[in-house]
Amino acid sequence: MASAAEPGRLPDLTSDYALRPEQAAAFLRDGHVRVDGLATRPEVEAYRPAIREVLDAVAARHDTQGRIDDYDRLFTQVTNAWRLDERVRRFVFARRFARVAARLMGVRGVRLYHDQALFKEPGGQPTPWHRDRYYWPLDTDDTVTMWMALVDVSVEMGPMTFASGSHRAGDVPALPIGAESDAILAGYVAAKGFALAGEAVAAGDATFHSGRTLHSARPNLSAARREVMTMIYFADGARLRAPDNPFQEADARVFLPGVKPGEPAASELNPVLYRE
Repeated sequence: MASAAEPGRLPDLTSDYALRPEQAAAFLRDGHVRVDGLATRPEVEAYRPAIREVLDAVAARHDTQGRIDDYDRLFTQVTNAWRLDERVRRFVFARRFARVAARLMGVRGVRLYHDQALFKEPGGQPTPWHRDRYYWPLDTDDTVTMWMALVDVSVEMGPMTFASGSHRAGDVPALPIGAESDAILAGYVAAKGFALAGEAVAAGDATFHSGRTLHSARPNLSAARREVMTMIYFADGARLRAPDNPFQEADARVFLPGVKPGEPAASELNPVLYRE
């Protein structure tokens, strides 16, 4: 009998998820939304071993994959894991996930910016407050990150925390993730009075947040790995803009190879994952 981890026997992820109107409304209002059961537990269990294998192999090589800061004090990670394993590619390219991203943003199609497997080891430090768009040299705000739990993530393990409504703020300090951003942006969030949202999630549950939404994560105080897979999507038709900082320069080089400012953000690494 074939293993569930073999590419030909993995669960199909093309079926639609019945996104509710109130979920789309919550995303527009808050800049983030929780989508329970986007993948079933059996589906997650079928793909999880492949994601773990790729992450552990990259970590063993100490490969930073072109990142300026590897954030190894925060989590173990691998970027564009879809390029390293056909099983992971099927998970990352899931039409079901990409369609939800498109519906939340209200666009007709989405491309992949990149994926990231983010495993926070036991004792992993808090993820500082930050805004993803600081890193992305794209000419659109139609960007969204899907954060899917591959295991049940308790509060003790450090789930995501979002500053609801911060995606609409135009005066957020532009800072790279780190101790400085955490101190300054935590003070900013408190001063603005943004409501905080963050709770335990089950394997297969996902959160989606705008690239403009301020967010952080608690430390992993448990004895288990916090295993998460993320995918970043952007609206099909977006273009590369001239980078504003060294992090955007690195992103353009690594995730949009060969694309020049003003050209469509559509390198070989940015396939269309959903189009109406």
